[in-house]
Amino acid sequence: MPERLVIIPTYNEQENIRGIVAHVMGLRPEFHVLVVDDNSQDGTADSVKAMQAEWPDRLHLMQRAGKLGLGTAYIAGFKWALANGYERIFEMDADFSHDPDDLLRLDAACADGADMSVGSRYVKGGRVTDWSWDRILLSYCASLYVRAILWLGVRDTTAGFVCYKRHVLEALPLDEIRFIGYAFQIEMKYRVRLGGFRIVEVPITFKDRVKGTSKMNSSIFKEAIIGVLRMRFSITRP
Repeated sequence: MPERLVIIPTYNEQENIRGIVAHVMGLRPEFHVLVVDDNSQDGTADSVKAMQAEWPDRLHLMQRAGKLGLGTAYIAGFKWALANGYERIFEMDADFSHDPDDLLRLDAACADGADMSVGSRYVKGGRVTDWSWDRILLSYCASLYVRAILWLGVRDTTAGFVCYKRHVLEALPLDEIRFIGYAFQIEMKYRVRLGGFRIVEVPITFKDRVKGTSKMNSSIFKEAIIGVLRMRFSITRP
């Protein structure tokens, strides 16, 4: 049975997708990849299809009708992973802000007993490169805000480089998750914590994208700020 699946959501990542997939495919132990593409106009999906000839059993593509949001892309990927028997399911960006080699360290943390491992910028040994000081300050303060409201016990609350064990995703009400941006990452961690699962943070170096365009915008930040309060008063322990 397949063991490890990396879910990579894409929207106009033609400049990065070949490199990131090839890097993941070169890792050992073996990882499979599911690209969830939101109707990219730059040929991202076509590049994935071309690469499938090289890795027909390991590289998979889900094409969606439009730009439906990061959270819904991951939920669709989680359901696909569970239906296809994967035991460890990873989230990772397509733009090399996450080092693919760190997949091995996230995998090892789950093998050592974590139910969810988080690639963290804000634990000892973690750091951010190529960001301005005000962007670092904004990100860190946002994490402090989330921790103060939700008592997550996780320092990098918006981190999107994670590994879930299968039983964690099976236990979560995936159809009830509503947030689609940074708040999605927060909500997932909050639900995992409320479910009594063990979360371990693994220090990583987060790099700003070199190629392509950031998908960040003010509405995503607004969703996160308001969404944290909604989570605190609407999500209860299972």
